Amino acid sequence: MRSTARLLLPIALVALCAAPARAQTPVPPWHHGVSEERKQRAQVLFEEARELHRRMMLAEARAKYEEALASWEHPELRLYLGRALRNIGLPLLAYESLRSALRWGPGSLDAEQEQEARAALRALVEQELATIEIRCDEPGATVLLDGQPWFVGPGAERRMVLPGEHVVTARKSGYFTVVKPIFVFAGKEASGQLALSVDAVVTRQRWATWVPWATLAAGTALGLAGGGLMWQAHTEHGDTDKRLRNGCIRSCETSDSDAYDPSVLENQLGIGALVAGGATAITGTVLLFMNRPQSYRSEDRGGVKVELRPAASFDAASLSARLVF
Repeated sequence: MRSTARLLLPIALVALCAAPARAQTPVPPWHHGVSEERKQRAQVLFEEARELHRRMMLAEARAKYEEALASWEHPELRLYLGRALRNIGLPLLAYESLRSALRWGPGSLDAEQEQEARAALRALVEQELATIEIRCDEPGATVLLDGQPWFVGPGAERRMVLPGEHVVTARKSGYFTVVKPIFVFAGKEASGQLALSVDAVVTRQRWATWVPWATLAAGTALGLAGGGLMWQAHTEHGDTDKRLRNGCIRSCETSDSDAYDPSVLENQLGIGALVAGGATAITGTVLLFMNRPQSYRSEDRGGVKVELRPAASFDAASLSARLVF
């Protein structure tokens, strides 16, 4: 019955506020803003919950403890609720309740109860729960754990979870949504960093703009050069033919064929240049067509890297999987 008296004692002390010996005693923070009526109601519910607890009616005891806490947030009530939740098989809720029992610091529970709460927390962390720690440096990105809002970047958060598979999601308008499954074991920790990639429509060309235009211009210039050579060869051929005919009598035929060689060579070079220039110009035209701007969606470059590191425990042989995003 020591615990029942412990809950009743602060109420009695508040009721006896006129006593000068106790007037100077600081009022614990869990008394602030709580009326006598609420404290008395919490006390009645606490006694009912303890009786149910002793009879191993754990679900009913849990409901009574939670009802009492709704009237008065008291560290000892949190400790008793943590015991019941752990016995029911709800380690995560038990962890949160035990943490709340210790959140006011030393003195909120007596030494024995505080030792019990800390030992229970340590056992839960090492044997029944796992830890996920995630960092996201993208400003405004919403991070969710198992579909529930967790935090908004930039920043990092750490949370105790049940062992097994969990899903971390990161969302931001204009970015690819990142969805990463993480599997964690009891007593282990998964940690990492989320990176988001911009989700945008990118417009690009196959080559620099000048490449097809330069090819077309080169083909055109080569074709013009070839045409010029052919015209010059034709002119020189005519001049050579006229010169040879003028030096021949009416009944003879021109026979100095070597005189035509330069014009023939120029004509052949012109034809080659014209053909090459035409082919190059056609190539340039095809390149212009192929180099039209093309739009496509940017790639999601997310990834996961798994590292194994020694677990933060006294067992040097154990390993914990740390997921680095």
